[in-house]
Amino acid sequence: MKLLRYDENGRPRLGILEGDTVLSLASLESDYPTMLSIVAGGEAALERVRNALSDAGQGSSLSQVRLLAPIERPGKFLAIGMNYAKHIEEAKRLGVLPPPNQLWFNKQTSCISGPFDDIDPGVTEELDYEAELGVVVGAPAKGVSDVDAPKHVFGYTVVNDVSARDWQRHSPTFTMGKSFDTHGPIGPWIVTADEITDPHALRLRCLVNGELRQDSDTSELVHNIWQQIAYLSTAFTLDPGDLIATGTPSGVGAGMQPPRFLQPGDVVRCEIDGIGAIENRLRG
Repeated sequence: MKLLRYDENGRPRLGILEGDTVLSLASLESDYPTMLSIVAGGEAALERVRNALSDAGQGSSLSQVRLLAPIERPGKFLAIGMNYAKHIEEAKRLGVLPPPNQLWFNKQTSCISGPFDDIDPGVTEELDYEAELGVVVGAPAKGVSDVDAPKHVFGYTVVNDVSARDWQRHSPTFTMGKSFDTHGPIGPWIVTADEITDPHALRLRCLVNGELRQDSDTSELVHNIWQQIAYLSTAFTLDPGDLIATGTPSGVGAGMQPPRFLQPGDVVRCEIDGIGAIENRLRG
């Protein structure tokens, strides 16, 4: 299923995409008022969603609705750095050494924005893009093995880990440069895990003004999704709805010679086969 959130007269609504039609899940609002509540509800909630489709009416054309970020603010928005071999080589040319362990940082959840919302550059002069596969945690995970990790995934989405490179260098934690408001567009929906046969066989791309900048495949992840969940859950509990950005491939603006950072009016499109695409314009 493709679960989404959309705006209806200024009010967020939950829906499901069937073909090119958005079907409302308003009939479930008393029990499942938010996407986070559906994620936490697990299989029982998904069964209610399936049953609710018969009461959803004719729905609305996808082209006629404004999509919101498919999940409200999760408890955590975690992202891994340098997780594609070619991106590591790209970073080496910039003087950044490869990490000896998985390299994790936080994006503050206030950065999350909709799949087609504008990006506000803020005060940065070095704004960059990073197309990534996003994982939405389902069942709580603490101390899980990589073998059991798939049981803790609710679904997948597209993430643009928008990065203020100059501010990223302010702190070794990356937090400031990764967390500007609007610098976390996600969407366009959550594809439930049962629809993705192999999340390590998905092609992802990033285009800027139609120019292909990133083109890779999740089979090239250095640390795969299950290893990421196992590593993180060794230290702390991953809760339902937590969002994990699994790394970006080579082709970021900072890695080009000379660097090519985003400019006002640029349109950034991030695509992942089997999931969908998000597209965001850089506000002037």
